[in-house]
Amino acid sequence: MTKSAFPRRHLPSSPFKAPVTQPLERFAIGDRVTHDEHGLGRVVGIEDGIAVLVDFGPLLERIPSPYSKMTKL
Repeated sequence: MTKSAFPRRHLPSSPFKAPVTQPLERFAIGDRVTHDEHGLGRVVGIEDGIAVLVDFGPLLERIPSPYSKMTKL
């Protein structure tokens, strides 16, 4: 059984609360970030809404959206 790519819509008559969608975090070139796997880094490139390019010192990594493992410092 596969999961649908689109979330189900919330009906107004549903007894359950509507799911809350978190807004995507916005990054700018030069922002300091921390990543759960790679550690501290600095944003060096941005692909609008798709990914960010982060310099983690010896590693240059492309982090795709959503940025669940990365936070801005």
